[in-house]
Amino acid sequence: FPMEAVFGMHNWPGMPVGQFAVGPGPVMASSNEFKITIRGKGGHAALPHNGVDPVPVACQMVQAFQTIISRNKKPVDAGVISVTMIHAGEATNVIPDSCELQGTVRTFTLEVLDLIEKRMQQVAEHVCAAHDAQCEFEFVRNYPPTINHPMESEFARQVMAGIVGAENVLAQEPTMGAEDFSYMLQAKPGCYVFIANGDGAHREIGHGGGPCMLHNPSYDFNDDLIPLGATYWIELVNAWLRPVQGGANA
Repeated sequence: FPMEAVFGMHNWPGMPVGQFAVGPGPVMASSNEFKITIRGKGGHAALPHNGVDPVPVACQMVQAFQTIISRNKKPVDAGVISVTMIHAGEATNVIPDSCELQGTVRTFTLEVLDLIEKRMQQVAEHVCAAHDAQCEFEFVRNYPPTINHPMESEFARQVMAGIVGAENVLAQEPTMGAEDFSYMLQAKPGCYVFIANGDGAHREIGHGGGPCMLHNPSYDFNDDLIPLGATYWIELVNAWLRPVQGGANA
């Protein structure tokens, strides 16, 4: 990238309107996905001993995955394994011949990700082997962790403080959500910040119930934030390009 630094912003519901959040270091996790196919032997549900039922194999596998989080990685290292899809069978009286599991893995470091992927494959293959089933294991690494650079984070914090006051610039707590802006932060120094969206009171009547959270049918962007967000970008650029003593840029 032919540039000195990169900056990004994300809307964040739940924070009071008029606030920002920024901080150095990991602020969003890596995003990875897995698909595991358990191959058993189908048969009549009344005669389970004649087949290899992949459903209880999947149940044991899901439970065993959580011991990776609680027993294999260091307790101080963040990591999430969420099995979000399980598909098997089409009839109540038939034992299916396969079961498919899919889900996501989130971490803040490559070391923890390597550990989780390795252990998940070992657990999946050995649980299947214990039940005389076959295992097909796929693991895809999508986005790396979003890691803010210290100098650029402090620079953004000062710009925000000049707009809304230091008391309205919060320390950004890491979240296990993920962001493709992480690739840009790998290439250039910079930071990724949050702008508050409020508690959802701005939503129009009839928009829908439930929390106004991200990736949610009830989410609604707060249009009143546009002037504040635009002001941040203007002030950020002005401050970055403003000459300082010695002729260098900020």
